[in-house]
Amino acid sequence: MSVLEIRDLHVTVETDAGTTPILTGVTLTIRTGETHAIMGPNGSGKSTLAYTIAGHPKYTVSSGSITLDGEDVLSMTVDERARAGLFLAMQYPVEIPGVTVTNFLRTAKTAVDGEAPSIRTWTKDVKQAMKDLRMDPKFAQRNVNEGFSGGEKKRHEILQLELLKPKLAVLDETDSGLDVDALKIVSEGVNRAKGETNLGVLLITHYTRILRYIHPDFVHVMVGGRIVEEGGPELADRLEDEGYDRFVGSSEPALDVEA
Repeated sequence: MSVLEIRDLHVTVETDAGTTPILTGVTLTIRTGETHAIMGPNGSGKSTLAYTIAGHPKYTVSSGSITLDGEDVLSMTVDERARAGLFLAMQYPVEIPGVTVTNFLRTAKTAVDGEAPSIRTWTKDVKQAMKDLRMDPKFAQRNVNEGFSGGEKKRHEILQLELLKPKLAVLDETDSGLDVDALKIVSEGVNRAKGETNLGVLLITHYTRILRYIHPDFVHVMVGGRIVEEGGPELADRLEDEGYDRFVGSSEPALDVEA
């Protein structure tokens, strides 16, 4: 079992107004096999937490710690974090002109595992994963995310998740921009990855609709850069009924600056 531990994490970002605090003391423990959902209004710090775990240089950790199996994540480079077993599915996946999906996936797999996968088994695995995600095989020869629809980009993120087989995945608003059919397909991919590898999942979302398909073990409410309430799946149902009004005002709102 692997454990990601976040302890009293404080994060700032540079804005036109100067150094601005975003996270103001986040504490969270995620184990492989668990699914944690972080919910909260816009500007609460959710995406900042995701990017900080992944190592985005825009965000500065002013205090606190992140460890994976006791190892200091904050001292690792971005590629070292990936090799250690961390994965980020971005809210807004970027286009990479000139790099095909096939080359990108194989290069990423080689970098993460430290050796190139067998061509025969790798090709079979890629084809099967694309079939499971209802992706046209022609996408393998297209440039990464170039001309992809929002749903196609999100499926490509989950394709990476299934093939790279990380220990812990941070899914930053993976449901954003998906229609009902795409949401089901993407959710099935996450559940499939978890079933095959005992993946730990940190799912960031505004809404409960994805939680109908990816069932959380724990739900955390983030407002003003910190977690203000925690519970089980029933907390998500309560948020669906009541919204975030009872939390807003209990904490200063964070400025959740996107990458």
